Amino acid sequence: MHFNRFGLAFDYPENWSVDTDDSQDRYAAVTVYSPEGGFWSVSGHAAGGNPAELAEAVLAQMRAEYQDLDSEAAGDDIAGHALTGLDINFYCLDLTNTAQVRTLETADAIYLLICQAEDREWTAVSPVFAAITTSFVTALPDEARDDE
Repeated sequence: MHFNRFGLAFDYPENWSVDTDDSQDRYAAVTVYSPEGGFWSVSGHAAGGNPAELAEAVLAQMRAEYQDLDSEAAGDDIAGHALTGLDINFYCLDLTNTAQVRTLETADAIYLLICQAEDREWTAVSPVFAAITTSFVTALPDEARDDE
C-alpha cells in the first residue's frame, strides 16, 4: 500500500492499519500498525528546531512510563540522509520491547520516526520497519535531499 497525504509519503504492508493525526495542520503524524501490534510512526515538525531534543523528549516520556529502560545513541544512513536518534529496550507487561527513535532534518521540516514492537515480533517486523523508513526517505522531494 502507498500512503501520500499531509506531505508524508511511504509504502507499507497491505495488512497493516493506518491512523492519521492532522491536528497540527501542516505538520501531521501518521502511524501504521502491524497485525500483531508493532507500529511505525512519522511526524513532521517545524524546520529550525533541534532534532536531538525531539528524540530526548520521546525518551523522557518513555522513561516516565517504563522504569526499567535502556537506551543508546544510534543512527542510520539512508539514501544520503543521516537519521540520528536512539535505540531503546524496555519491559512492558513482563515482555521485552524494542523501539527505535530517529530524526531526519531537511530544509522544510524535522521528521520524527518511531518504530516499536514486542521483541518476539521485532525479529519479523524490523526489516519491514526499515523498508517503510527507506520508502519514506526516498520519497522526500529532491530539494530536501542531502545527497546532492
